[in-house]
Amino acid sequence: MTTVSGLVQIMKSHDILFISRVVFCAVFLIAFTGEGMAYEEAKYTVIMKEESFELRQYESHIVAETIVEGDFDRVGNEGFRRLFKYISGENQKKQAISMTAPVSQDASSEKIAMTTPVNQERTGNQWRIAFLMPSAYTIETLPQPLDPKVLLKEIPARRMAAITYSGTWSRKRYEEKKALLELFIKKQGLKSIGEPVFARYNPPFMPWFMRRNEVLIPVQGPDTER
Repeated sequence: MTTVSGLVQIMKSHDILFISRVVFCAVFLIAFTGEGMAYEEAKYTVIMKEESFELRQYESHIVAETIVEGDFDRVGNEGFRRLFKYISGENQKKQAISMTAPVSQDASSEKIAMTTPVNQERTGNQWRIAFLMPSAYTIETLPQPLDPKVLLKEIPARRMAAITYSGTWSRKRYEEKKALLELFIKKQGLKSIGEPVFARYNPPFMPWFMRRNEVLIPVQGPDTER
C-alpha cells in the first residue's frame, strides 16, 4: 500500500522529469532558432487579413519536388527523405544545400541558406512534396538531382488564400482548416483555381502548440487592397 509520503515522492519525481523535459526542449529550441538562424520563406505581399485568414500575392520561386503515393500522414516522410538526400549532396554538383527549415546539417561542401515551409499538395491519387529553394539560385545554377523522382520546378507568381494555425499535422486538423478556408474564399467572392497546399514551418520535435501550420489555396479575385 502506497503511503501519502510515497505519493508525494512520486509526484515530485514526475514534476522533476517534466521540468527537465521542458528545460531540454527550451534549450534545444533556443539553440536551433537563436540569432543567426533566420530562414528564408517564399516572398509574398499580404493583400488583406481577417483574423487567421490572409489573401497573399506570392512572387515566383523555385522548388525541388517529388511525387509520392500513399495516405496523407505517411507521404510526407517519404517525400521528405528523397528531398533531404538531394539537398544533402545527392546531386550532380555534389554540393550540400541547407535543408528546408528548420533542420540543419553539417557538411564539408557549400552551405546554402535554409528555407521554409515544406509543402504537401494532392495531385490526382498522389501527393506532391516540395522544398522551397533559396532565392540566390536559379534553375540553371541549382545542382541537378541524381534521383529521377526529384524534379526542379519554377512556380509562377500567384495569388493564394491562406489560413494559419498551430497544432498537430493530422489529416483531421488539416481537413477542418481547409473547410474553414474554403468558406472564407466563398465569403470574399474569390474562385479556387488549384489544389490546396499543406505547409509545415517547423520540425517534428517542435511542441504542437508552438507549430506554425498553414493551408493555402490558389485563387482568382479582386486586385484592390482592403
